[in-house]
Amino acid sequence: MTAPTLPPEADGDVAGRPRWMRTLAAADPEALAAAWRNWQPKPAVQAIRGPEPGLVMVRARIGGGGERFNLGEATVTRATVRLHGEPLGADAVGTGYVLGTDLEQARLAAIFDGLLAVAGLRERVLAEVIAPLEQAQAEHDQLRRAEARSTAVDFFSVAREHG
Repeated sequence: MTAPTLPPEADGDVAGRPRWMRTLAAADPEALAAAWRNWQPKPAVQAIRGPEPGLVMVRARIGGGGERFNLGEATVTRATVRLHGEPLGADAVGTGYVLGTDLEQARLAAIFDGLLAVAGLRERVLAEVIAPLEQAQAEHDQLRRAEARSTAVDFFSVAREHG
């Protein structure tokens, strides 16, 4: 058994990992599953932990900077996997957390996080998986913002019409 690959932070990619973890966590589960189906060659995947659902406490601050208080609980699913075999060269460990109870999405997020930990595969995963997912999320967000803008009401105009 080969030693696990160092996490991306050890390679100096501290800024990149939160971005791709956020992308994987917010990805459409079907798009993530399609990316894994199309990934070749696939390494062997061994579950280390989960996927398992659980709860996290969501904390907030009064006025954004005041006293903290417990807002409520949110369901989160986590998974940790070990990737080994070809084409890795060395074992890699990946972790995924997603909001909700989608076990497969958490597992796939962990797999792609593990692939991103392999320096030789990072650019491929970023280009073939992360970039398309980010683009799809940006398009979805833009559509939602446009829908929200279309429902905006100009209260000053309403007041003048009835004044």
